[in-house]
Amino acid sequence: MVIDTLQNAILYYNLGPRFVKAFQYLTETDFSQVPKGRYEIDGSDVIAIVNEYDTVPATGEKMEAHKKYIDVQYIVSGQELIGHDWLRLQSPAKEYDEANDYWLFGEQPAFFSKLETGMFAIFYPTDLHMPNIMIKQPSPVKKVVMKVSTQ
Repeated sequence: MVIDTLQNAILYYNLGPRFVKAFQYLTETDFSQVPKGRYEIDGSDVIAIVNEYDTVPATGEKMEAHKKYIDVQYIVSGQELIGHDWLRLQSPAKEYDEANDYWLFGEQPAFFSKLETGMFAIFYPTDLHMPNIMIKQPSPVKKVVMKVSTQ
C-alpha cells in the first residue's frame, strides 16, 4: 500500500508502463469534464472508473481485495477515510468473484487513513481496503479508481 499526492506521481513510474499510463491519465485529465463511468485507457490493462458518491459510516461496510488488478484510488474532490489491513489468514465474507475481481472480508480494518483532494492510494492484491468512509458526517466525493492489471 502507498499513500501520496498526485504531484509526486512521477516517483511511481518505476512500477512499470501500466502505472505510467495510469498516472499520466490522472495528471493530464480535467475530471470536471469527465462524467461517472468506466473508461478503458489501455484496453483491459489500465481502466479508469470515475465515481461520485456521499461517504458512508464504516458500520456494516466490509473490506475488499482484488487479484487481477491493483487499485490506484485518486480523490478528485472531497475527503474520506479508507480502512486498511494486510491480507493474511482472514476468511472471506464473500468468496472471490472472478468476473468482477473482488472478494469481501468482514474483519474491521487495522487502521484508517484520511485521503483528501489531490491524494491517491495504491492497493495491491495483498492489501485489504475499505474505501468511501465518512469522517464526521456524510460528504460528497469524486474519485477515480485506476485499475492496473497484474497480469
